[in-house]
Amino acid sequence: MSPQRKICTLDQLLALRRDFTEAGKTVVHCHGCFDIVHPGHVQYLQFAKGQGDLLIVSLTADPQVNKGVNRPLIPQDLRAQSVAALECVDFVYVNPDPTAVELLEALRPDVYVKGREYETNHDPRFLAERDTVVRHGGRMIFSSGEVVYSSTALIGAVGAGNAQLFNEEKVRRFRQAHGLSSAELANTVHRFRGMRMVVVGDYILDRYHLCDATGIAAESPMMSLRLLRSDDFDGGAAIIASHLAGLGCEPTLITAMTDDEAGRSVEARLTSRGVEVAATRERRSLATKHRYLVDQTKMIKVDDAAASPLDSAQTERVCEQVLAAADGAAGVIFADFGYGLITAGLLDKLMPLLRPRVPVITADVSGMQSSLLRFRGVDLLCPTEREVRQTLNDFASGLNAVVYNLFQVTSARNALITMGKQGLVAFDQCMPTKAGESWERRLRSAYLPSLAGNVIDSLGCGDALLSVASATLSAGGSLHAAAYLGSIAAGIEAQQLGNVPVTTERVMAELNASMAQDRPARMAS
Repeated sequence: MSPQRKICTLDQLLALRRDFTEAGKTVVHCHGCFDIVHPGHVQYLQFAKGQGDLLIVSLTADPQVNKGVNRPLIPQDLRAQSVAALECVDFVYVNPDPTAVELLEALRPDVYVKGREYETNHDPRFLAERDTVVRHGGRMIFSSGEVVYSSTALIGAVGAGNAQLFNEEKVRRFRQAHGLSSAELANTVHRFRGMRMVVVGDYILDRYHLCDATGIAAESPMMSLRLLRSDDFDGGAAIIASHLAGLGCEPTLITAMTDDEAGRSVEARLTSRGVEVAATRERRSLATKHRYLVDQTKMIKVDDAAASPLDSAQTERVCEQVLAAADGAAGVIFADFGYGLITAGLLDKLMPLLRPRVPVITADVSGMQSSLLRFRGVDLLCPTEREVRQTLNDFASGLNAVVYNLFQVTSARNALITMGKQGLVAFDQCMPTKAGESWERRLRSAYLPSLAGNVIDSLGCGDALLSVASATLSAGGSLHAAAYLGSIAAGIEAQQLGNVPVTTERVMAELNASMAQDRPARMAS
């Protein structure tokens, strides 16, 4: 059997298990990362095959490999093919969960084989796997461990430079799998020009205080800083609108401002960038976040802001402003930072009226006072992994299962789940299935490594991603084009201090530099 035919779905795996059980044969299971298949892996799997009739090997999916920023080195499809190419392996499954517990619960193998190093291992994850096997009548066996290798040590020996080549290969494969040529991506960016977009959300002033560290204060053991200068940046929904303007869109920002010189100054600055501002002016002060830095290191963050929810009359006015701006717009972006502009009452009133008027609606949240669950039926959600886990109070399930539950609750169509330096996972196709079919068939995921190079400041990367991903969908691009172009924007934002609008020129420069991704990468020998 060819290696590709050995790679199966969970439904196929369970069917095989039933067939072999009925035939009275022994099913053996092994689980691991298998980032680099080395002699130790081969001996381990050959040993496992000798313990029964059918050897099933599951490997951890890319988003769940928790071994460092550049891990896994090899994408999951290639890791699966490498393991499946071994004669001793009968079938291979890519497991979307962080451990093998859920799979063991469903598969219930007769024998579960781990390496000798696990015999005295007290990691709770492994103990949960062992207990699951034993509880269902299976046996736990440890291999000999005579040939000792470590994928982590081997990858460490590769060095950071060569690791980057592997990272570039993952990006190339992502683009190839989803038809993302540089020409098509460039055409999508050009379609941004003149496209009307609406941004709804709180305004935040990000104030950077650049300081010099003068030592330890005399009165107590705390850092003493000397202020050099302060720089102000437009944040919150305002930077999202500014990114859109920088990309050639015609954005309208629906927000709340103060009716004073500070508020009018902000509005004038945004207008000069090409952002049309429609603001209620009942805010008593601008939400301000102070960050104190020494060189480029952030020492402390101070929030000078309080939530000020809209009253019923203000909600009515904001609703009318959004609907008026949405007529003829290509997309609407909601950015809830928890300061009171976006409320459950506003969304309950607005969403049924908005959905028929605009083709694309996207949303993101930030802060403990906001909630993803308010946004029902949107085309794209862009939370961090931590945000979506906190929202659903689920810190144990695999990311695929968590996002599937998010889709079930919100009826969202797509999601880009960001994971900081590890990149993002794009989720789509939440499809209905027949009774008894596994949930994984209802969800498709694709991993994209981070495209950021030298990270100077991570502030605003998520806003840049949301802006460009939303514009891409609104321009008719695919989810995966949105993920890629959004990641380019996030990478650009990460290379500068503070919130600076992304421009078409910068995005096109990155696209031109990435044209090599249209052809196979050459690995260093």
